[in-house]
Amino acid sequence: MGTSQENTEIATLGGGCFWCLEAVFQQLKGVKEVISGYAGGQVENPDYRQVCSGTTGHAEVVQIHFDPAVISYRDLLDVFFTIHDPTTLNCQGADVGTQYRSVIFHHSPEQQQVAETTIRELESAGVWNAPIVTEVLPAPHFYPAEVYHKDYYARNPDQGYCRIVIAPKVAKLRQKYMDRLKA
Repeated sequence: MGTSQENTEIATLGGGCFWCLEAVFQQLKGVKEVISGYAGGQVENPDYRQVCSGTTGHAEVVQIHFDPAVISYRDLLDVFFTIHDPTTLNCQGADVGTQYRSVIFHHSPEQQQVAETTIRELESAGVWNAPIVTEVLPAPHFYPAEVYHKDYYARNPDQGYCRIVIAPKVAKLRQKYMDRLKA
């Protein structure tokens, strides 16, 4: 059995703009790397302009490399469902289109089971006032986004979108999951 340093799993999640997801998941203990990208479409090697057009079928996603000995897949999903609205079909706030859909791309039958159980539990608890529309699908090919998207929030904290859309999600994470944040 490997050490926790060698033990890495991957989670691929889409819940609106990948800048938001990256900014949140980068702050969690046990998360080694967060890569923004595209998944779930028909075009090979899509670029940002193509994906934003809504014609490629891709969703903006993040691929999260994490140590399951430090943070579980379920923990990641709990954060995921805290920072986006899984009841709106193909949109998050002002971001509208299939590229902003709520989707969990699972990498194993275990991840699929955890995702489906999480959704059932949230629905049973009545956390949302509408049905959860998050798709749970096998992980397709992942295409990393262009380099200029990396660390977007960290590099542009005063940009309007970052202040209005991303900062509240980061604040919500810090309030609810303070004990899980990196030092």
